[in-house]
Amino acid sequence: MSGRQEPYAVPVPRGYRVGGWEVRGPIATGAFGSVYEGRRTAADDVLPRTVALKFLPTGTSTPRHLAHLRELIDREVELLRRVARPRLIRMYETLTVDDPARPGLDGATVLVLEKAEGSLTALLAQTPRPASGPALLAQVCEGLHQLHTAGWVHGDLKPANVLLMRDGSARLADFNMAAELEGTHAYTPAFSTPDYTPPELLWSEIGERGRRIRPSADVWAFGVLAHLVLTGAFPLPGATPTARRDAAAAYARGADELRLSPGLPGPWREIVRCCLTRTHEERIAGEALLRRVREAAGETGPRRLRRRTAVTAAAAVTAAAAALGYALGPWATDGGRPGPGRAGATAPTVAAAAYGAAELRTDQGIPVAYRRLIVDAAHTCAQPEVSPALIAAMLKAESDFDPELSDPARDEYGIARWTPRVLRWWVRADGLPTEKTPRPPFSPAESIPAMGRYLCFIEPRLKSSLTGDRRVLIAAAYRTSYDTVNDAGGVPARFRAYVDEVAHYLKEYTPLRARRP
Repeated sequence: MSGRQEPYAVPVPRGYRVGGWEVRGPIATGAFGSVYEGRRTAADDVLPRTVALKFLPTGTSTPRHLAHLRELIDREVELLRRVARPRLIRMYETLTVDDPARPGLDGATVLVLEKAEGSLTALLAQTPRPASGPALLAQVCEGLHQLHTAGWVHGDLKPANVLLMRDGSARLADFNMAAELEGTHAYTPAFSTPDYTPPELLWSEIGERGRRIRPSADVWAFGVLAHLVLTGAFPLPGATPTARRDAAAAYARGADELRLSPGLPGPWREIVRCCLTRTHEERIAGEALLRRVREAAGETGPRRLRRRTAVTAAAAVTAAAAALGYALGPWATDGGRPGPGRAGATAPTVAAAAYGAAELRTDQGIPVAYRRLIVDAAHTCAQPEVSPALIAAMLKAESDFDPELSDPARDEYGIARWTPRVLRWWVRADGLPTEKTPRPPFSPAESIPAMGRYLCFIEPRLKSSLTGDRRVLIAAAYRTSYDTVNDAGGVPARFRAYVDEVAHYLKEYTPLRARRP
C-alpha cells in the first residue's frame, strides 16, 4: 500500500506558462511554496532549456502570513541577486504571475532556478552510505566559505538545503534564512532547525530585527552535517530533535562531553570536534576549515595549468557519485511573453542592456548579449581584480567579441580563444575536468564563465612583489601562464602589445566613478 502523497502548497497545472517558461511537472513542495520543472519556450543563447520554477503564493496569503513570507522571499532573492558563486544555487530571474482567472496563482512570485536532480537528504537515505561523502562535504565547505567571504551567513544549513547537480557536484540552496553580516553579526528570523543550531542560539534573545547570528553558526551546522554524512548518526545523543537539543545544551554547559561515533574517520574526527566546540569563539573557520576539509577529503592542491601548452594530469580526480541539485545567481531579463490564455509577466528588474552598469560601461560597444555572462563571471570570483571590465577588455582583445572565432593554427576557438585541452579543466563550475576534451565551436555561455574561473585561479598565484597593474598581469598570465609572468618579474616583452590593448579597453569599459586614481 503506497503512502499518501503530500499535497502541493501551490498547485500549478502542467503546461501552465509564466514568463518564457512552461511548467512540465512537479519536483518538490514545502509548507509555503512548490517547485516544478520548467521548460524554455523561446530560443535563448544563455538560459538553459530546463529549469526549476519555485512558486511562492505572495498574492493569496493573509496580510500577516504575507508579510512573513515576503520577508523570507526577499532574503533569498537579495542574496541570489548580489552573490553569485560556483557552490551556490543559481537564480536566473524572478517573475510575478498575473492571472486573475486563477486566484490561487495570481500574484505569486516565481523564482527561476537552475534545475537539480535532488538533495543530500535523498542521497543519505541510500544504503549503504555513498562513498562520495567526503567529496561532497568538501564542496559544501567551499560553498560556506564563498558565502562567508561575500559577507553572508546561511543560517539554515542541513541536508535538505544541499542540492546535487547532474554531474554530482553540490550546491547550497534555500537562502530564506540567510542574512548579510553587519560587522561580526547578522540578523535572521527566529526560526531554525534544532539539530543544526548551535547551543548559543537555542535560547537566544530575539530582538526587533530577529536573532543575532555569526558565521560560526554555519560552522556548527557543518560539523553536524559532516558527522551525519560520514556515520549516519547525529553527533549528540537522543532519539528525537528535542532530546538532542537538550544534549547540546548540557554539552555547552559542561555537564556532558562530546562523544563522537567510533566510525568517524580520524581526520574528520578532529574537524568535527573543531566545529562543535562549546562556544563560538573556539570554532574553526575560514581558510583553516576549508584547508583541513580538503585534505581530509583527499583533494590535492590547486592545478598548475598553462594557457597555451598541453595540460598534464598527474592524478585522476574522483567526482561525486549520485547526482542531485539546484543553483542561483540571478540576472534580470526581459522575459518571454505569455501565450494566449496563459499568465506571466517579469518582475520589474534591470534590463539586460543595463545589467551591471555600476561596474561596466553601457555606452562603449560591449554586446548586450554578453553583459550578463561577463558580469556574473566576474562575480563568481572573490578576487576584486577580476572585474567585469577586465573580462570584457580581454574578450575584446582576444576576439573582438566574435563567438565564431576559429584559429586552428593556434588551436584556439570562440570568444575567449580557448584551447580545447585547456578548456576541459575550466568549463565545469565545480572545478572538475570534463571526461573528454570538448570540441569546438565553444559558445559564449561556456567560454566566458570558464574565463572568469581561470582568471580567479591565476590572481592569487601571481607574486605579490610584481610591479604594475595587477589586472594587466592577470591578462598576461592568461595568454601564457602565471609561472612565466612570475619568472619574468612582470609582463614578458612579447606580450606587451596585447596587454596594452587590454589596458586601453579596461579604461574604456570601467565606469568613471569606479576608476582607480
